[in-house]
Amino acid sequence: MKGDRVEIVIDAGGGAARTYDIQASRAGRRLDVTHGRGLVEVSEVTRSGTPVRTARFMANRVIALVEHPADESAARPEEYAPLRRAA
Repeated sequence: MKGDRVEIVIDAGGGAARTYDIQASRAGRRLDVTHGRGLVEVSEVTRSGTPVRTARFMANRVIALVEHPADESAARPEEYAPLRRAA
């Protein structure tokens, strides 16, 4: 959902670390994180499952990967007013 965010910290060599922040840019898109065969991949995916953007990182360089889900309480209020039918 829009507002989903993944923060990745990479070892850039020489004792330096580099941080990447990837965010779902539009409503209806989500972020998928996959890892395997020495790669970590973060993809922004549409509702139909089509990848829009993809970021790939070497797994042995990844120091930290933090997923920040969107704040659903702001998007969906806890209480909804009951619907009334016009008589």
